[in-house]
Amino acid sequence: MNWILLIIGGLFETGFAISLGKAQESSGKEFILWLISFAVCVSISMFLLYKAMGGDKPIPVGTAYAVWGAIGAVGTVVSGILIFKEPVTFWRLFFLSTLVISIVGLKFVSE
Repeated sequence: MNWILLIIGGLFETGFAISLGKAQESSGKEFILWLISFAVCVSISMFLLYKAMGGDKPIPVGTAYAVWGAIGAVGTVVSGILIFKEPVTFWRLFFLSTLVISIVGLKFVSE
């Protein structure tokens, strides 16, 4: 269950990064709404990280934080490509894939 909480928390981390990016592109009421979205996403993300590090089968803090951050990073890069039309290059995808492999590796060695 803690791994599920951690994954969802990482997705909300992606949400707060996207919210900041969209806030940069907006003004007025839309800007305020993106800042509210940022605050909600960061709060939920941090709470789920906190919950994943506790309970019956806690995830070690170093592993939890690394995986949470990596999920957010991968989600943000993919979102940047899809939403913000950032460039897709071989090296970006190569290093993104090494990050995913590292996340999976941490999951397996943390059991």
